[in-house]
Amino acid sequence: MIPELFERKIYTVTELTYEIKDILEANFEGVWVTGEISGVRTPMSGHVYFTLKDEDSQLKAILYRSRMNHLKFQPEDGIEVIAGGIVSVYGPRGEYQLIVEYLEPKGLGALQLAFEQLKKKLAAEGLFDPAHKKPIPAFPRVIGIVTSPTGAAIRDILKVIQRRFANVEILIYPVHVQGETAPYEIAKAIEEFNTLEGVDVLIVGRGGGSIEDLWAFNEEIVARSIYASRIPVISAVGHEIDFTIADLVADLRAPTPSAAAEMVVKNKADLIEKLDALTIRLKNACRKKLQLTKSHLGEVMKGLRDPRQRISEYQQRVDDLEHRLVLNFRHKLKHSQDKNLYLYRSLILKNPLEPLRQFLQKVKELHVRLVQSQHYSLETKRSQLEKILGKLEALSPLAMLGRGYAICYKVSDPTPLKDATEVQINDKVIVQLSKGKVICRVEEKNHEI
Repeated sequence: MIPELFERKIYTVTELTYEIKDILEANFEGVWVTGEISGVRTPMSGHVYFTLKDEDSQLKAILYRSRMNHLKFQPEDGIEVIAGGIVSVYGPRGEYQLIVEYLEPKGLGALQLAFEQLKKKLAAEGLFDPAHKKPIPAFPRVIGIVTSPTGAAIRDILKVIQRRFANVEILIYPVHVQGETAPYEIAKAIEEFNTLEGVDVLIVGRGGGSIEDLWAFNEEIVARSIYASRIPVISAVGHEIDFTIADLVADLRAPTPSAAAEMVVKNKADLIEKLDALTIRLKNACRKKLQLTKSHLGEVMKGLRDPRQRISEYQQRVDDLEHRLVLNFRHKLKHSQDKNLYLYRSLILKNPLEPLRQFLQKVKELHVRLVQSQHYSLETKRSQLEKILGKLEALSPLAMLGRGYAICYKVSDPTPLKDATEVQINDKVIVQLSKGKVICRVEEKNHEI
């Protein structure tokens, strides 16, 4: 049946895919599709892949990186969008897809969605934290202004400053405040002001306009440059009803550029008037203080006497004290002298040398008496000894030997012989003489005397 109904033409897969691709792109160019974003994927190429879906169908979609640069918000899962583009075929997988050229959130504007997304992101990073906000100096000497040099905002700011306090120095960094280059110029201006010394505060802003006109102040690069600024920043964007990301990050938000000038510069006339009032109050306070002090001094003076009289009294008191001191000293000196004399006498009486001297004298006397007694005793003993010696001398065998007697005893026995019977003939005997001894042989003995 099929060969009969259709002309027989055989395609390759690629040929059929490209023919379908041409048909789709020719018939679905500039198509608009609404659906919910799902499965957002952004690989290294920077292209954004996602699926548009509704309750019954899905459609693959791709947003090339070149188009992303013009998109104010980030595609996220769950966002209802309206996408405009071309229906095409991705040959390698044989899938048809929507090549998105334009994308906007459904219901909520793209800029508003971008604002909410960036606000949520920066809030999570702490860029709006009040703890990070720097105080605005009360009396700045140098004010930096980042705005368009031809806009109404700079004229309003300068007019207010000139009217309120013309003495401050103004540095203007001209930038575009709308357009593609505006965010980068504003961020660069803030960074360069921070390289200068002596700038006390910055005013960054512009006059009113639509959300598109003010959008440069909703860009992330501007928000981060304000957050990084060491110089306090006052945002002054649009009118009071306009609210930008710069207002949230800045250290102070002014509803208008003119209000920013009024916030940063005090009214000189008001200051002078206030200073005059303070001067008057200070003078009055000083005058009252002087009067009070003078009155108090008068009261004090009444209680004061002539210092010379007081000095004379002190001198008299010194003289009296001196006299009492001398008397006291003399009394103590006399007491000390008496006490010393008493002690001296007591010491004389109780001098341990005197008993010692007496004791030594007694020892000497006893020594003499002892020597005399010993001498007498010795002489007596000597006399007695001499008498005994005389007797001993008289009885001594040696004395008898001296008178010619001799002592005889055996050679073998030193016992003196008393009887001739104690020896035998031929016995050798020793004869002890007064001087020397002789050995004799017994040749004869006689018992008779």
